[in-house]
Amino acid sequence: MDFCTSDFDYILPPHLIAQTPTAVRRASRLLRLSAQGLQDRWFTQLPELLSAGDLLVFNDTRVIKARVLGRKSSGGRIEALVERIVSSSEAWVQIRASHAPRAGGLIRFADGRAWEVLEKVEDLYRVALIDAETGPDFHAWLEQVGSLPLPPYIDHAAGVVDAERYQTVYARNPGAVAAPTAGLHFDEAMLETLQSCGIETASLTLHVGAGTFQPVRVERLADHHMHAEWFNLPVETVEAIRRTRARGGRVVAVGTTSLRALESAAARGELCAGAQETSLFITPGYRFQVVDRLLTNFHLPRSTLLMLISAFAGMEPVRQAYAHAVAQEYRFFSYGDAMLVEREKKDEV
Repeated sequence: MDFCTSDFDYILPPHLIAQTPTAVRRASRLLRLSAQGLQDRWFTQLPELLSAGDLLVFNDTRVIKARVLGRKSSGGRIEALVERIVSSSEAWVQIRASHAPRAGGLIRFADGRAWEVLEKVEDLYRVALIDAETGPDFHAWLEQVGSLPLPPYIDHAAGVVDAERYQTVYARNPGAVAAPTAGLHFDEAMLETLQSCGIETASLTLHVGAGTFQPVRVERLADHHMHAEWFNLPVETVEAIRRTRARGGRVVAVGTTSLRALESAAARGELCAGAQETSLFITPGYRFQVVDRLLTNFHLPRSTLLMLISAFAGMEPVRQAYAHAVAQEYRFFSYGDAMLVEREKKDEV
């Protein structure tokens, strides 16, 4: 099927973009989209919308302080976003500057350290951390000099509240430059309630890249190249999914990142544990193999994430759901409200 980016557009009043989190994590609203239509609920009602024996799969990635400010040797200022750390001394980064840095050039930072620009590939630069007195350690260096990279549609700099609330309570493995935002609604009390209801949980790690915010710059989806992201699916999670299937439970992906990892791991027909990269671009017509339900936030117009949701639940039901959410003034994007989405029946294998 030949879809266009404009097929996934909608009008969103700016005041519906959530700029701050709710006072309590689980206090958000929840729009349920199923074969029975739309239901306005609260996130605290999630346990009653699931069943004992269901399995929630979380993404336990942790957001790193990936935003840094520096200067080129010429004195020009740069703003950089670390996309992916590939070793103790090297990373791929996005760089904003009045004039693009060249290979071999240096970018210096306030602490005296510097990057050497090694190469540019498409929109990303590969850089090496140098001038480290005790040996390079990109992760440790970012913790010292970096700041939390809030999404571009949030209009304030990251503060104390964001440092806590733009991380999930179960974040474990550092490496993401954006939070898996569907998980931001969960707190310890909600996790305990789910467990007491017989709903199981498992985890995987997918390090969300900055590409998640990049616009689709082509009109035909067939011409779009998806950014790659690294993930690891543990053996324990694969086994938990198999047990869930055996007892007739449903696999619920918490967030589009969990869904992409699970579906990518089953690309050869069988769900396989291990680490790999995925550039899977899910659009309507994709046949899902693993995930039965999806818990997610509301996504940007014309985005690959909205395309994924439309593939999962159907284009027209998603259009209706988003129109309803706008009319009912749900809060949108990272700090916004949630959706619980059932997989469209015709996609079942």
